[in-house]
Amino acid sequence: MTYAFAPAGADALPLHVIDASGLEDWLASVPEATRAWVTASGFSGGIGEALMIPGAEGQPVAALAGFGTAATRRRARFVLAAALPKLAAGTYEVASGLPPEHAEVEALGWLFAGYAFTRYAGEAPSARNLVAPEGVDAARVEALARSEALTRDLVNTPASDMGPQELEEAARALAGTFEAQIEVISGEALETGFPMIHTVGRASTRAPRLIDMRWGSSGPTLTLVGKGVCFDTGGLNIKPGSSMGLMKKDMGGAANVLGLAQAIMELKLPLQLRVLIPAVENSIAGDSFRPQDILTSRKGLTVEINNTDAEGRLVLADALALADEERPDLIVSMATLTGAARVAVGPDLAPFYTDDEPLAAALAQAGTAAADPLWRMPLWPAYESMIEPGIADLDNAPKGGFAGSITAALFLNRFVTDSPRYAHFDIYSWQPSAAPGRTAGGLGQGPRAILGALPGVLGL
Repeated sequence: MTYAFAPAGADALPLHVIDASGLEDWLASVPEATRAWVTASGFSGGIGEALMIPGAEGQPVAALAGFGTAATRRRARFVLAAALPKLAAGTYEVASGLPPEHAEVEALGWLFAGYAFTRYAGEAPSARNLVAPEGVDAARVEALARSEALTRDLVNTPASDMGPQELEEAARALAGTFEAQIEVISGEALETGFPMIHTVGRASTRAPRLIDMRWGSSGPTLTLVGKGVCFDTGGLNIKPGSSMGLMKKDMGGAANVLGLAQAIMELKLPLQLRVLIPAVENSIAGDSFRPQDILTSRKGLTVEINNTDAEGRLVLADALALADEERPDLIVSMATLTGAARVAVGPDLAPFYTDDEPLAAALAQAGTAAADPLWRMPLWPAYESMIEPGIADLDNAPKGGFAGSITAALFLNRFVTDSPRYAHFDIYSWQPSAAPGRTAGGLGQGPRAILGALPGVLGL
């Protein structure tokens, strides 16, 4: 799949986007035969409705797509994509009815709807191509669609084919495409320089590593850090089977930062990009790390292990410490970190943390504009004592079960002390059931919002 718009001037059917509240006015403007066909078909302009309009010889000459009402659109995302499955295969060009302020998001949703994960079975959906709507930056939207496809593919691939080595290979392929530099730290250098990454991954037969990719030579500096736990058994605090079933997606943070990096590089943003991915598998063996072990991090902070299933913050902490040493203008970490975040906001929202008010406002505004919904969560200072066990500097799994996503974010915050701006995203990276523009399975959450916020935040 190319995730590209049909060329302008293609032999395309006109597509009329119909706001339900304006259907009567539209019907009054069309020939009587068309009006009779639409009325007899029961088309009302609701979200998810579509109708092919036949010509005199029965062949389609146009199509309608329901756009709902302002009230129903508040509860929907990618409205045109909801109508797309009911349209015949072919090429379409928006002829009327699509508000300019909705055009980019709706065009993106259309491209997203063409995604299918077919590596092991199945086939791509029938092609329904779209000419880029007027005023839409087609190259930008296509880049966003391709970056999302990369993220989804990485998350959807099972751990048998997406371990630390394969994640490294994906990063190397991306670096090769855009002439980025890449370094991978493993073995003794990892054990010495990044002891918590090594400790979490040492029990696996697939060696842990830290992937470090750089692109760009001028402009402000941005470092993305993504959790790359390719499978999480929970370690010695083993997960029950019901909780282990989706753990192939525990590298969703890595998949999201790689997708975001692809978009940044493809769009040639004038910045210096660094991507750090601690890639591990949290397994069980004779050399697994244990509850009540105390680890010394790269930053020198000691961490008491009270649950080996809270491993993501450990590997992120070492990577964040490295990122912080360079004092970039902005650090962003992304991770499928806590079940507490899902309890708080469900699967559809990406909670994020920052104590930088302008950065928070920019992210929230960009998320709304890009149909990439976010929800800011508090770095609540009163909970700092919950991550301080007394026997060590930090506790990786505070007792009590309260505020689990907040305490995880506070934990990570301790490893970013020198850089001016930092945001952490505790994402789900998974679509539980199919929705317009979103097949069930792996999902990008946050990258479009981050991308949209970068020009203002970094002064691009």
